[in-house]
Amino acid sequence: MRAYLDSSVVLRVVLGEPGRLVAWSRVTAAVTSEITRVECLRSLDRLRLAGEMNDRELARRRATLLGLLDGCELVRVNRVVLDRAAEPFPTLVRTLDALHLSSALLLHRRSPALRFATHDVDLGTAALAVGLSVIGNP
Repeated sequence: MRAYLDSSVVLRVVLGEPGRLVAWSRVTAAVTSEITRVECLRSLDRLRLAGEMNDRELARRRATLLGLLDGCELVRVNRVVLDRAAEPFPTLVRTLDALHLSSALLLHRRSPALRFATHDVDLGTAALAVGLSVIGNP
């Protein structure tokens, strides 16, 4: 299965958190936005600064994250993605979520079987509202 991964899905895998995407083993082609790298690295650094992760753990988790992202097709945040993200959505959508949705919609036009993977209930609702098939929510 080809799936667009939002940062919540990637972080649960990287952090080894419970509730990991049930369909993870069926994802044969993973796609995500360039912003996922930024979001996830910021989250890891935030955990370190909050004292929830030491430097050694941070280095290990960063390596896991970067390895996972190396296996993903990355969608560039280009003018097409930015323009779509600026347009209205049928539900309340935050800025970074709009970029994820716009990236997935761009891919969905070329690959209608694409699944949108998220653990964020609001983002999953927005993805359904724009016609994407959602897995992993919440």
